[in-house]
Amino acid sequence: MGNALSKIEKPSNEPIYSYKPGNYEKKKLKEKIKELKGKEIEIPIIIGGREIKTGVLGECVTPHDFNHLLGRYHISGEKEVKMAVEAALEAREKWAEVSWEHRASIFRKVAELLSKEWRYTLNAACMLAQSKTVFQAEIDSVGELTDFFRFNTYYMTEIYKEQPDSIGAVYNRVEYRPLEGFVFAVTPFNFASIAGNLPGAPAMMGNVVLWKPASSAVYTAYWIMRLFKEAGVPDGVINFIPGSGASIGELVLANPNLAGVHFTGSTATFQWMWKTIGENIKNYKTYPRIVGETGGKNFVVVHPSAKIQEVHTALIRGAFEYQGQKCSAASRAYIPESMWEDGLREKLIETTKNLKMGNPEDFRNFLTAVIDRATFKSIARYIDEARKSPDAEIIVGGEYDDSKGYFIKPTIIKVEEPHYKTMEEEIFGPVLSVYVYKDNEYEETLKLCNGTSPYGLTGAIFAQNREAIIKAEKILAQAAGNFYINDKPTGAVVNQQPFGGSRASGTNDKAGSKWNLIRWVSPRAIKEVLNPPTDYRYPFMQEE
Repeated sequence: MGNALSKIEKPSNEPIYSYKPGNYEKKKLKEKIKELKGKEIEIPIIIGGREIKTGVLGECVTPHDFNHLLGRYHISGEKEVKMAVEAALEAREKWAEVSWEHRASIFRKVAELLSKEWRYTLNAACMLAQSKTVFQAEIDSVGELTDFFRFNTYYMTEIYKEQPDSIGAVYNRVEYRPLEGFVFAVTPFNFASIAGNLPGAPAMMGNVVLWKPASSAVYTAYWIMRLFKEAGVPDGVINFIPGSGASIGELVLANPNLAGVHFTGSTATFQWMWKTIGENIKNYKTYPRIVGETGGKNFVVVHPSAKIQEVHTALIRGAFEYQGQKCSAASRAYIPESMWEDGLREKLIETTKNLKMGNPEDFRNFLTAVIDRATFKSIARYIDEARKSPDAEIIVGGEYDDSKGYFIKPTIIKVEEPHYKTMEEEIFGPVLSVYVYKDNEYEETLKLCNGTSPYGLTGAIFAQNREAIIKAEKILAQAAGNFYINDKPTGAVVNQQPFGGSRASGTNDKAGSKWNLIRWVSPRAIKEVLNPPTDYRYPFMQEE
């Protein structure tokens, strides 16, 4: 009956398994990788709980061996999109009336299942389909995704607890209603955690969702969808519609019942979606909430007082983990001339040359393949142009090979022109551009960094000098939504560094926080007068 004020304690972050040699978890994961790799699956569209097959198929392959087929998925068309909208709206009324305690229970169960046996399934899927090393898969598909659901249920209660004052004979309260309509979740290839959170967060708040996963990551998304089902997410609450982003997007964004967009992807796509929503604005039943994160051109600025080994480690990890395919990856660095000449250049070259690259099933590899052929070609073009440019010098790497998988060796480009294109444009691959500045031009370099890129997602400052840190915080105040001091600009943790940026990087609604969840509710203020007045006259009216 709900006659209780239920409480959810603030959780702790999910522990990250080490998968060190000889341990039980490594053995289980290897077995699961072998199991998934040994069978091809057929992935249906899932609408209202029904599995639908169109016969129009896309392929799920391993990027590090594109001849290995993990499965085929059915592609949604206009008919399936319309069915998904109808199924979502049909499920909406009932789901919106489910108490928050039961919604929380379902998504806490998602987290619980994921942290146990499902851990190995999601890790294996992520390693195979997205070519992640075991560590990158573990922190993503298990650690962060589990944290999203555990912490979001807690943040949900924090939102619901925010209530107005009631004074005298007036009883006030605020009801946090789900949005009127459906939410369109569009998820990227690079993070399973984002793929699960973008449809999951609005659904947790009582909304219904159409989920279009990235075509290059349908395989992992399908396993997340199955996890939702096992945990008890009702049919029709989340509808799984893989397919062409452009064709699905046009149909969904034209629907008058669109109530929100939860997006992670390219800046161009997000701007197109925003423009399309604007053109359709008079047709909607409510103004859609638009929440998006669109990438970055993330910086590392090094002060002469910084420690060389700390800078070296941060650049290698920040630029090359997961092949640089993180929206937060270190992509441009500003290095003082003294440190560059005093050994940092040689250290970076030596380490980068010796980074092991190959199949993620070999746990000794530090990086693997990029996601697909289009990405491979795009990154290769940047490398080829840099090789020919008088404004750039490839000091290490620069080789690539797609004979078996989409492999690009980690590459460092030293630029003479601080506005050279690899310092300004998002590459989304294992390419780090370095500009060497004169030691006495630190403040000017901070200003240069602030004005170089249209993005504002993540950035880092390395310094031992406190005045230099304070100056960087001030000058770079708008340059990054996540700002790191003496650390790489990647690796945000739920409840520790709420993630998101502004400028061309998105709406900065901070995934994994109550700032994000508040976007998926529409508050209703309710005032009840316990002793209503019976005379229309006010006291001031008693005398002339």
